[in-house]
Amino acid sequence: MVFDSNFFQRESETTLKNTLVEYLQKQHPETLERVAQSATPEVREIITHNVQGLLGVLPSDGFNVQIVTDRQYLANLLASAMMTGYFLCQMEKRKDLEDSISNTDSL
Repeated sequence: MVFDSNFFQRESETTLKNTLVEYLQKQHPETLERVAQSATPEVREIITHNVQGLLGVLPSDGFNVQIVTDRQYLANLLASAMMTGYFLCQMEKRKDLEDSISNTDSL
């Protein structure tokens, strides 16, 4: 999973002020890459299915699929995927913690 740190630097002046976008612009590319790489395969799979559901999925062998959108909608899609990822990572940590606690009860 790779994050293009230059994505938000190409925003137009008509884009609404977004504090998350501003925060991401201030981050070092290495930090963004490290966060993107920390997602487990399970989280990546859920995010992939979520984005595919939002965009619609047609088999590439039978269709020439092309998606056209503007920068704001694409930024919203990226923000949605990021928030889904953060939520899933936190839930995954919570599950692991609950599993650990349940294993200590039997000791």
